[in-house]
Amino acid sequence: MNEDGLFEVVQHVLVHNHELTRKQWHYLHRYEREMTEEKGQVIENLQKSGLSAMDSYRAMCNKAGGEENLGHTKKDHLNYWTRLKMKNIEGGDAQAVSEIMYQELANDPEFFFRFRLNKEGKLRALFWRDSMMREDYSIYGDVVVFDTTYRTNRYNLMCAPISMGGKCPISIFTDQDQAMCSAIQKVFPEVRHRLCIWHLEQKAITRFGSLKRDKDFKRTFSYCLKRCVTEVEFEAVWNSMIEKYNLQEDSWFQRIYNLKEKWCPALSKDFFSAGILSSQRSESTNHAIGFRANRSTSLTEFYSIFKACIQRWRSTEKHDEFSCSKSTAASAIPLSGLLKHASEIYTLSLFTDFEEEFGYSIATATKLLWQNGSTLFYLVAIESEPWSQQKVTFESDSNQVKCTCKNFEASGWLCYHCIRILHLHSVMRIPDQYIKKRWTKFAKSSIWERRDNEEPEQHQYTPWRQTMARKFYNLILKSQFNEEARTLIEDSYVVSLSLVEELLTTINNTTEAETNQATEVETNKDTEAETNQATEAETNQATEAETNQATSTEAPLILDPKCTTTKGRNKRPRGPLEKKRKKTTVPPLEFGAITPNLRLF
Repeated sequence: MNEDGLFEVVQHVLVHNHELTRKQWHYLHRYEREMTEEKGQVIENLQKSGLSAMDSYRAMCNKAGGEENLGHTKKDHLNYWTRLKMKNIEGGDAQAVSEIMYQELANDPEFFFRFRLNKEGKLRALFWRDSMMREDYSIYGDVVVFDTTYRTNRYNLMCAPISMGGKCPISIFTDQDQAMCSAIQKVFPEVRHRLCIWHLEQKAITRFGSLKRDKDFKRTFSYCLKRCVTEVEFEAVWNSMIEKYNLQEDSWFQRIYNLKEKWCPALSKDFFSAGILSSQRSESTNHAIGFRANRSTSLTEFYSIFKACIQRWRSTEKHDEFSCSKSTAASAIPLSGLLKHASEIYTLSLFTDFEEEFGYSIATATKLLWQNGSTLFYLVAIESEPWSQQKVTFESDSNQVKCTCKNFEASGWLCYHCIRILHLHSVMRIPDQYIKKRWTKFAKSSIWERRDNEEPEQHQYTPWRQTMARKFYNLILKSQFNEEARTLIEDSYVVSLSLVEELLTTINNTTEAETNQATEVETNKDTEAETNQATEAETNQATEAETNQATSTEAPLILDPKCTTTKGRNKRPRGPLEKKRKKTTVPPLEFGAITPNLRLF
């Protein structure tokens, strides 16, 4: 008993005593577990990399040589993971996203965003794009797929990739939403509105009824959606299907027939669509992006998922561009003439499409119909497929070629009918007017040249911590099997740790002393400055508030959207006093980056 009247342990004798637990369980005791700052940084990096909580725990266990060597348990890990997520949205989910946007703007001057608030200050809508998205749209924005099949379900806010920069696309694909149709007609009156085949097929399945089990019917319907080349062929196949299966009175089939110009390949060849309808390139954007959002996904998490997805796309693009610049396309057909030229200019994926067309051209037969000066008129068809016959016009003076199948107008590369005629006239290179830059290896060459001449961006700099961690990790791997090398590293670590702690202690003490001295000197100045600024601040308060909303680099206060009731939860019935109020239109508040010429909201 000490002087305070309390008992304290003065000696612990382990002789003739027993262990509290088995040695194999020692690492589970609380005093053996610690969530250090270093481990917290590792967990945060794993979280930013897109790993789940359990995946990150297993990764750290594997790196430590087992969970008994990690220094914390699975429960500790999950608790820290949850606290980290809550910290990210500490001031509110929408507020955290807006602060991220302002930080993006500080790092990328070309970054643009805009968010709208309702009268209660809650987030209604959010739009953003970075500088690279703008560059990509300038090259590939002639075709846009507008898909909202995924959403952040906590607030029921739909995410939709859309166009930008005031550039009107040539074709835009959506699902069968009447509101979208009306909006497109109003905003883009000259654009060709197309219905995405993937959505059409998914809805069609629910309308088939007993015909779901009829393989011939499904094959015929699919042929109408994708394979018809001419309008005459489409009408014949469609009418035959409707009559054979008695669908004359079916309202759904009548409705989609009235919309045939928006989805039928044979009726959509006058406008460029990048070959989406004919080659099934427009699958669900949700599937293509591979979002892992769910009903509980917050806006902050959603933005992280989206950004990681964009980075993955751009990484894949870099690999593809590297492959295109350093490799030669392989072909079962000898690379000569038009095919060789295609391998030199087109990307590897586009060359595959052109090679397929070239292969078909070999199997075609041609017939000269008549000639008018330098203009020749041909019939071209595959011998075993008479229905593939098309009329081709060729100008021998300028190497201009035009086919009634309009494959070039729709997809941007020549059809096998045109290739056959060019080959017939010994044209060894694809004429310049039939090379779309968006399909070539050099589509983004001007962007890369401009960026190479610019100063290196700060966000491209690799942090010193990551560089040194990689160096020391490699050193440890080299030394792990040699006892002398391990001892050398351990001794060096002890010495380095002592020197670093001594240096940091000295710096901290010096900084604290300087801070105290500076505060003492400025105390008298602050009182006078505050008095002078008070009158000026009151005078300019209204003007400054309005200006800061539009151009400030600091995020204003934004409240989270209202959470929606998801499936499986009971809805409380409304009471007699909870009458539905009539909605009134309230002008939204807008904040974000400086508004460009085109207002996006």
